[in-house]
Amino acid sequence: MTAGTAAGCSESGLTDGKDAVQLALTPSDGTGALRPDSAIGIAAQHGTIEDVTVSTKGNDVEGELSADRSHWKSRWTLDPGAKYKVTVTALGKDGKTQTVSSHFTTAKVKSSQKLESAVEAPDPKETVGVGMPIILNFEREVADKAAVERALEVRSSKPVEGAWHWFSNQRVVFRPMKYWPRHTNVSLRAHLSGVRAAKSLYGTGNELLNFRVGDEHIVKASAKSHQMYVKKNGKTVRHIPVSMGMGGVTKYTTTDGNHLTMDKEDVVVMDSSTVGCGPGCPGYYKETVYSAVRISDSGEYVHSAPWSVGSQGYDNVSHGCVNASPSNARWFLNFAYRGDPVKITGTSRILEPDNGWGFWQMNWKDWVKGSALKQTMMSGPQGMTPAPAAPAVPPAPVAPSPSASTSKSPATNTAPDAPGQKPEAG
Repeated sequence: MTAGTAAGCSESGLTDGKDAVQLALTPSDGTGALRPDSAIGIAAQHGTIEDVTVSTKGNDVEGELSADRSHWKSRWTLDPGAKYKVTVTALGKDGKTQTVSSHFTTAKVKSSQKLESAVEAPDPKETVGVGMPIILNFEREVADKAAVERALEVRSSKPVEGAWHWFSNQRVVFRPMKYWPRHTNVSLRAHLSGVRAAKSLYGTGNELLNFRVGDEHIVKASAKSHQMYVKKNGKTVRHIPVSMGMGGVTKYTTTDGNHLTMDKEDVVVMDSSTVGCGPGCPGYYKETVYSAVRISDSGEYVHSAPWSVGSQGYDNVSHGCVNASPSNARWFLNFAYRGDPVKITGTSRILEPDNGWGFWQMNWKDWVKGSALKQTMMSGPQGMTPAPAAPAVPPAPVAPSPSASTSKSPATNTAPDAPGQKPEAG
């Protein structure tokens, strides 16, 4: 690190410099081929930083100024192969200002060193359900998950506590601890350009995604009562008789647990070949269904089934899907957002957290364990900050010995943690 210093002039000539501000900039002037994951740092002695300007043709450079205005540091990593000019103005204790500049360049990244990313869900400007996750996929394996996670910022118009969870070295998912508040505006700002995700592997682009949470849709369906109830903002708006999986074998048993609506399609071809039962196999089928809302990756949909209307509300006869009448299925297709919670009960086959968007199957404690940073974050309009730690639960009172006083102490109650493919025919 080199320092740029200059002394101001007093009325009688040059000062002795002890009250003149001294500035130190990192990287130093003329630095070249700097690693993109380096930071810009500025320190001021005998004064305060008044203005910082970073000029570049790449992404804007955000920074954080210390409370006493003596230090400034860039918040995110730098663009590979970019030129930067940093200009700093500071005010000394002598009342004089000093301005210092530094020029530097970052190293270029070869095509073999680039890490590409893509948002799987939600879509840009999509209106989504209150359970919608944010899913980010990488084309190559990420070794330094913590570095990547630190670059992922979720902003929301209403305060939300959430966390990231890595399902593999190439897939990371964000979800709130509780469902999103309805009518919340959310943005993902993935500051990945310059992030060192593995040895000689760098992010080369940022992601910006904006979406909106719509009304609160909550769906509950029971394989035992054969009924499905749909609520909007706490009020039941539809009661739908249904028929679910006939059982007998796992693939014909509807999964039990917290699903999310994933896709909506007018027409879907159900083919048992996708679950290992091709032509010639006993039970092979290939049929077209309509008004289909997907709820898992194991081939489950809520869809129109005119052939099972007589069983809907009374018996389970499907291959695993949730069958509804044509009119009810069409209504649900038009009503649902992607990301609406669909809770199914009454079956013996448990939905896996990585089966489709079964992320709400995982309790909050286990979800946070999947974060590289092992922490929950508070999202708000200005960005993310670590969530405050939960208050410690006081120990339960120790029972008095027979010789102790017989006066009673109030009991202490503790509660467990709150829980937080291709189509087959239905």
